[in-house]
Amino acid sequence: MAENSLSLVLRSGDATASAAALLASQLRSGDTILLHGTIGAGKTHFARAIVQSLLTAPEDVPSPTFTLVQTYQTRFGPLWHSDLYRIGAMDEIEELGLLDAFDVAICLVEWPDRLGTLCPASALNIWLEDGTNEDERKLTATWVDTRWDPKMTCWTKL
Repeated sequence: MAENSLSLVLRSGDATASAAALLASQLRSGDTILLHGTIGAGKTHFARAIVQSLLTAPEDVPSPTFTLVQTYQTRFGPLWHSDLYRIGAMDEIEELGLLDAFDVAICLVEWPDRLGTLCPASALNIWLEDGTNEDERKLTATWVDTRWDPKMTCWTKL
């Protein structure tokens, strides 16, 4: 399968949250988003905006840096938000139950490089990078699974 890609320049934190919310409206169980970027690149901000836009009632959405996984019940089913930064071994990932969640939940994974060969091939990869000012981000999305093709049209509204 050929890799598809799309790039956006998000000029503010609000623009980043808006892009996340637009994508969130397209997500369903079995969709996995792998969030790449350095510390402070906006991965958690992007994930938090997805989670908050899918909740049926407002709720605090903490970073899962220390808990490793936060789960939510959303209007489109279960959502798992994981931060694998502190993972040291593959068996820790298996203990989290994340591999099973890939099939039955919407999954947002920060630091997906820790997954190694366990990365789902059908995932949407999103890279966030610093832009030209403090609040600006460059977002690049790549995917090979054709299920993402219609979902990615959501950003034509930006």
